[in-house]
Amino acid sequence: MMPSHTVRILVATRPVDFRKGHDGLAALVQATLKEDPFTGAVFVFRAKRAQCAS
Repeated sequence: MMPSHTVRILVATRPVDFRKGHDGLAALVQATLKEDPFTGAVFVFRAKRAQCAS
């Protein structure tokens, strides 16, 4: 599946806690990226690494 050439793809540079769920990620897009999460743009996040107990 390839997006059309008109789709904007935005990549978050900092890792995100995915326990926020989709509502939390949408709020993060609005607050941090200053974008409307419902415009059809694609937002790419990377997960925070779990801390390992040694």
